[in-house]
Amino acid sequence: MEFTILPVTPYQQNCSLLWDAAGRAALIDPGGEAPRLLAEVARRDLKLQSILLTHGHLDHVGAALELRAALGIPIIGPQREEQFWLDSLPQQAELFGFPPAQAFTPDQWLADGDRVEVGSVRLDVLHCPGHTPGHVVFYQPEARLAFVGDVLFKGSIGRTDFPRGDHAALLAAIRTKLFPLGDDVRFVPGHGAMSTFGHERRENPFVGPASD
Repeated sequence: MEFTILPVTPYQQNCSLLWDAAGRAALIDPGGEAPRLLAEVARRDLKLQSILLTHGHLDHVGAALELRAALGIPIIGPQREEQFWLDSLPQQAELFGFPPAQAFTPDQWLADGDRVEVGSVRLDVLHCPGHTPGHVVFYQPEARLAFVGDVLFKGSIGRTDFPRGDHAALLAAIRTKLFPLGDDVRFVPGHGAMSTFGHERRENPFVGPASD
């Protein structure tokens, strides 16, 4: 598996493009700038097969409908409790000064324990609520790599002051679902630099030893 990170929107949200050896690809959290994302897919001569979403915030899903319409590919994820966030996309766009956005429903909801295939690449799905109720994480065990959306960041964690946020649930998801995957697992956060679960377990002031 190969991947590259493409920051999009004024929020510099990390959209990830991943693909297998045969060039079969998916975009995780295409928050905006659909033409730029499609140009990168074409430049690498990839066949985009799906759009994967970790949660329903506009800066993570803003280009999903445009990409689905352009290529006829499915939108997969997040977990179904995100429908209320997806329903609010027009209001999110107005509130945060984004281009107008339409509400939508994914072609497939995901649940904890599901698996998603991108060509020969298998991604395990972990439901990690707290930042939002239906947030999911995509984990590739052979590559020891996770795409965690806004659950965990280098040196920080996701906000929980949005509607239906849950701080205790977020901490529990990080400590009981992500950290047990292993200290060596690298992760791509929704914003900012990559890190490892081990570094965050030891050093992150919100979920490391200093938080106990």
